[in-house]
Amino acid sequence: MSPVRGYEAEPCHAVTAAVGVGYQQAAAHLTQGQILAVDGPVAVDWDAVAAGVCDALAARGLTAKQIDMRDHFAAWDDILALTASAVLSDDPDFAPLSQAGLADFFAAVPEPGTSATAVTVVLGPGASLVAHDALWYADLPKRYAEAEITAGTGRNLGQPAGTGAGTTRRLFYIDWPVLDRHRDAIAGAIDLWVDTQDPHGPTWLEGPALREALTDLAAKPFRTRPTFNTTSWGGHWAQQELGINREAPNTALGYELIAPESGILLGNPDGPRVEVPLQVLVALHPEDVLGGPVHATFGTSFPIRFDYLDTVGGGNLSVHCHPQSDYMQRVFGWPYTQHETYYMMVGGPDRQVFLGLHQDADLDAFRLEADRAVHDGLPFDIERYVQTFPADQHQLFLIPGGTPHGSGEGNVVLEISATPYLYSLRFYDWLRTDRAGDQRPVHVGHAFQNLDPARSGDAVARDLVQHPRTLRSGDGWHEDVIGRLPEMFFEVRRVELAAGTAADDATDGRFHILNVVEGDGILLETQSGGRHELAYAETLTVPASVGAYRVQAVGTRPVRYVKALVR
Repeated sequence: MSPVRGYEAEPCHAVTAAVGVGYQQAAAHLTQGQILAVDGPVAVDWDAVAAGVCDALAARGLTAKQIDMRDHFAAWDDILALTASAVLSDDPDFAPLSQAGLADFFAAVPEPGTSATAVTVVLGPGASLVAHDALWYADLPKRYAEAEITAGTGRNLGQPAGTGAGTTRRLFYIDWPVLDRHRDAIAGAIDLWVDTQDPHGPTWLEGPALREALTDLAAKPFRTRPTFNTTSWGGHWAQQELGINREAPNTALGYELIAPESGILLGNPDGPRVEVPLQVLVALHPEDVLGGPVHATFGTSFPIRFDYLDTVGGGNLSVHCHPQSDYMQRVFGWPYTQHETYYMMVGGPDRQVFLGLHQDADLDAFRLEADRAVHDGLPFDIERYVQTFPADQHQLFLIPGGTPHGSGEGNVVLEISATPYLYSLRFYDWLRTDRAGDQRPVHVGHAFQNLDPARSGDAVARDLVQHPRTLRSGDGWHEDVIGRLPEMFFEVRRVELAAGTAADDATDGRFHILNVVEGDGILLETQSGGRHELAYAETLTVPASVGAYRVQAVGTRPVRYVKALVR
């Protein structure tokens, strides 16, 4: 069998219905007297959507009566009061996940009534709250909103012009949770999904065809669209080895599978196609995707993520920790915390990973030096307090909440972790500055409130740097547990296949996530006859509903792939 193709940066899943392009055909079925609601997130170019819909109607001789939901938001001070938190009221970086409903952001939901001589077009976030005859959802992947906010050109949900720039604090912890819940609640009623990445030539898929495609996808393995971002410590492995974003300054963060942001491409690989959030698939088919036991525990939250941290030719990550479980729930509002693992895709004995405290670490001195670094710009030797380990290729490091850690320069880490991903509580960031020349945020208070002193001394190597333990084996293959802790709800395994061999597996009612960490790739075949190729460094989700499947090594070399699952 020949090797699979190289890394595919835009994996696309075929659909039986045609993906449309442009507003003319999309609006072809609208008739005089109807109310069309076009809902969607803040970052959509709503003026372009309004112009596109109205021009399409005008071309058919129809008049449009426009209602912009943005004109009906509550006063900004009222929205700020609605979303304020006594716990983190003065925190510049974090906020509890908002539990507000989108309807709460409006002074009053408009009641347009029916116009006998026009098509009433209600546009903007929350448009579906208005009684309507047809519902479109105009979407824009979250990476666009984050880019706009970071560049200072975007605004937050309900924020009027003239009130300053939007903030990632509100975007991550208020806007996205509110908008996501709203979108998921109406997903079953959407008549047209509109992808507005090209605001003047959007692609779209009719609602029934969208739901049919997602039903099909919930029963077979799939890949999400990866996204690679730039940061100050970023490296160049993904550019050099995977051919990703060669013109970017670096490819520090590779989001292979992060449910709150990942999208699924539906349509023709060469276009047209639409991008749909993974979370919509999970919201519509939670038991098929997650499995009954996982759904019972996590609801519609997809609980595991895979992403890359690339420091090849870059710098050290910050040394940080993640919240302990009680703090995560009480302060940040997440029902489960950010346990992580580092799998070393690229490393070596001359590279290092920061992990755990020294047995005799003076925590008062550590806190004092961390504070001085923030307030006085004084560097310090973090290794006086935090241990380092050789970053041996294919070693897995377990990182429960509260454990100080960070990857050193020259590594590629495959993070296999719980889905929360925005809570890196930094102890020390090497005095790095942002574009404005200010120190990057360091969260000494949060970090030390969550620091677990039990993750120290010999216990770190014993508990968090585990040796493989074989679970099962066959002719030319074996499956090992490489990371398991009682306090972490997921575990990581690795399967090693000799060239030309195959291993049988089954989901047993819980989804699996696979990533090829060595070799040319694998071919996964399901009991229903589906065939799915996976190349080196790619990530594949195997829904719980798949059941039995077989994995075969592809190419002339042995293959290793990791597998994560909820225990």
